[in-house]
Amino acid sequence: MTGGVVWYNIAEPNEYLVITGARIEDVRIAKKALIKPWQKCSRISISPFDFSLNLQAMTIEKLSFALPAVFTIGPDNDLEALKKYALLLSGNPDGTRNTRSGKTLMPTTRNHVQDIVKGIIEGETRVIVSGMTMEEIFKERQIFKQKVIDNVQNELNQFGLRIYNANVKELQDTPGSEYFAFLSRKAHEGASNQARIDVAEARSRGEIGEAEKRGKAKQEISKIEADTSVLETKRKSEKAAADAELTNRQTELNMHIQMAQIKAKRRAEATDAELQKDVESKKAQTELERLRATDVTRSKIATEIAQQKADAGYYTETKGADAYQYTQKQEAEAMYLRQVKEADAAFYAKQKEAEGISAVAEAYRGMADVMGGPQGLLQYLMLQTNTYEKLALANGKAINGLQPKITVWNTGAAGDAADSSAPIRNLFQSLPPLLSTINEQTGIKPPSWLASMPDGKGGEKPMKVKETNVNGTHG
Repeated sequence: MTGGVVWYNIAEPNEYLVITGARIEDVRIAKKALIKPWQKCSRISISPFDFSLNLQAMTIEKLSFALPAVFTIGPDNDLEALKKYALLLSGNPDGTRNTRSGKTLMPTTRNHVQDIVKGIIEGETRVIVSGMTMEEIFKERQIFKQKVIDNVQNELNQFGLRIYNANVKELQDTPGSEYFAFLSRKAHEGASNQARIDVAEARSRGEIGEAEKRGKAKQEISKIEADTSVLETKRKSEKAAADAELTNRQTELNMHIQMAQIKAKRRAEATDAELQKDVESKKAQTELERLRATDVTRSKIATEIAQQKADAGYYTETKGADAYQYTQKQEAEAMYLRQVKEADAAFYAKQKEAEGISAVAEAYRGMADVMGGPQGLLQYLMLQTNTYEKLALANGKAINGLQPKITVWNTGAAGDAADSSAPIRNLFQSLPPLLSTINEQTGIKPPSWLASMPDGKGGEKPMKVKETNVNGTHG
């Protein structure tokens, strides 16, 4: 990197960044990094690469041969190994500096790397081959391959490289040598001769076996024929004895069959007699049951008739009760509807009455303002409506023939006559008892704008009055 620009570099999946420069002691390996102007960045590929070799080696027997092999080698995915691998790729065999900054370094483009790896593989392979015989190499091919991999890997560790695969092909003759050709010809001829020997031996064993089989077949046939004659005679005598035995058995069986038939006939006659007896008994029992069933049926019929009558009476009473219940229900519903309508009408009337009273109260409020206050209005209304005469008439009617409740209020002393305000005070003192008496005896309440009656529930405290018993009764 040159200049004063800072670059952020990101490596490809198969690459690593190799960073050197200021504040880096040796080499830093990273996948991504911020490269500063005083630092240098290169890329190294970690993709494995193949080395194809056709090296010549000599065994401990001084036999020379060519060993074709293919090694797949690549850097180990470890930071320390990658540092070694980066140092290997960055240099040149003549000691000069690599000037390709920012480009990816590939081992296939660095000849000195290929030379080093090839030299290690050839040297280690020759060392191993020189301590083995040709027979050992042939028979212990896997051991030979593993030794080569182990030895080469030990040398490649110092460069951060790793063997991923090694494929050793078939051994070949070097120019001027026909060792493997002769071995192949010998093996071929030996196999051909052995095949001819095997064919002759097989043919001989086949002819001998065939003759043995024929003789054994004749012997077995003769033995079988003799055994067959003996068995035939024996079977004939056994057949005669079996026929005689069969005749005796048939005679005995016929006798047993006849006896069984006679016994069966006798048992059938006895069974028929028993069945006839049972039939007569069943007939008598059936007649008895018929007569009994007739009486029982008559009783059941009478019982059912009585039950039907009882059910009819119960049904009639039940229906009558249901009809009465339905009538009562209809009357109750009609009464409920009538009471609801009456309550609605009363509510509507009270509502209209309240609206009228509210209008009258507004009018009285204006008149009170004109007449100098509520006292003047009250006196005017009482005189206007003849309240005193009506109260006297109502009291007279109320106590006619009854034991009335008489309430006496003391509104002041006799010495108050000289007081000029006594009439007004007496008027105001007489007003609450008067309204209370009207409410108690007639149920009429004064308007709320005029006076508020005690409710007896803790609202306003009722006025204390002196009560006098008339005829010994406390009202």
